[in-house]
Amino acid sequence: MAFYKRKHGEEQPSWNLGSYQLRLPFIHYKLETPELLQGVVLFTAGLGMIEVMTSAMGISYEAALTITILNQFLMLLPSTLGVPFVSGFITALIPLIILFLGNYSPGPEAVQAVIAIQLVLAFLFLIFGISGLGEKIVVNLPRSLKGGILIGAGIAAIMTEIQPGGRLAETPIAITVGGLLCLITMFSISFKKLSLQNRWVRFFAGFGIMPAIIVAIIVGWAVGEYPTPNIEWGITVPAISEVWQLTPFSIGFPSIDLLIAAVPTAVLAYVIAYGDIIVGDQMIKRARESRNDEKITYSFSKLHILTFVRNLLNALFAPHPGMAGPIYTAGTASVTERYKFGRKAMDSIYSGTNTMLIAFSIGIFILPLVTFFQPFLPIALSITLILTGYLCITIGMQQVKTEIEMGVAGVMAIVLAIYGAAPALIVGIVLYFTIEHSGAKKKREQTKKENIEEDNVG
Repeated sequence: MAFYKRKHGEEQPSWNLGSYQLRLPFIHYKLETPELLQGVVLFTAGLGMIEVMTSAMGISYEAALTITILNQFLMLLPSTLGVPFVSGFITALIPLIILFLGNYSPGPEAVQAVIAIQLVLAFLFLIFGISGLGEKIVVNLPRSLKGGILIGAGIAAIMTEIQPGGRLAETPIAITVGGLLCLITMFSISFKKLSLQNRWVRFFAGFGIMPAIIVAIIVGWAVGEYPTPNIEWGITVPAISEVWQLTPFSIGFPSIDLLIAAVPTAVLAYVIAYGDIIVGDQMIKRARESRNDEKITYSFSKLHILTFVRNLLNALFAPHPGMAGPIYTAGTASVTERYKFGRKAMDSIYSGTNTMLIAFSIGIFILPLVTFFQPFLPIALSITLILTGYLCITIGMQQVKTEIEMGVAGVMAIVLAIYGAAPALIVGIVLYFTIEHSGAKKKREQTKKENIEEDNVG
């Protein structure tokens, strides 16, 4: 139950903090049981980033787990202050981050590289949020470059898994079963039809990526690809002092050269994140249209500022390779779909989003759950990357329409997957202006000529 009650057609009660609306559990909204249960399971998806931190960044498991805990709490900031999204990290950026970190030695150097990207990204959100330039830049970005960024990120994600010596070579059965099951439950037309006919299948599908991870864990353990977990009881104790040694106040702030090197990856991160914002906005619009009992208001500017704050705090106190993204798409989709069933199903969009994020923070302190999943973190990351790769490639291919756009996007994507953000941006921009842009100009001239000829005939 909540102390304040919303009147029909009004906004969910809140305390105003300037242009932001503060909402607290039991005071401004109640906890939703389905999101609470789902969040205690889905928090494990965030544990997959621990594998990146321990390998590419070269930090200990304890420090990586603590950074994940701190990041989970920071994810509560936007929805607590009035943004109706379940926030997360920028999933499509993960393969590009791994590629970027390959240029730096695991340890302080790689940690500084993550800090550099996160600082640059933070200020991109700040500048574009205040000025409103972000929307103009992303909207006017050529389709071929948008497609190249997404397709390249998708290729990099798949390559990370299937390259010689990669995780597919080490645990082929678990990754094959888990990856295939994930793609079936998320994208199969037959499975979607089945979920409409069977409520248990629909319930299974409602957990998103987690069922595939659980099945892959069971299969991987059964065939000996993963060891039996050493389950510990109690609560998770954060290694705060160890994480402090990884902050810029201890290892030093990134150099100017490193910050400059981080700019291309940060720019790609912003472009990807802005695309996620548009997807989330469409979800909220559909949810808003389905109910008239709650007025949902928020602004892109507010979301930008809060994402800036999260990235800045992460960079200074808990450098996270997933970056602070504006939306966890799967979680937001789950909340908005159940929201459409009416107020009896979910009182407020904010009760749903906040409950799921609170559950993430609760789940990560349940030590038996955390220690159970510890040996299986590589498979969680692998399935996340496979799903991310599939989505990026399909969405990227939808961006391009003409033969020239396909060529520019394809070449840029290959360069991005192999050489990283900076070379890919250079190649993409050069190809656009030397091939596509001039082609577009000729096409306009041809269209103008045809119109003149039609007028003369008339």
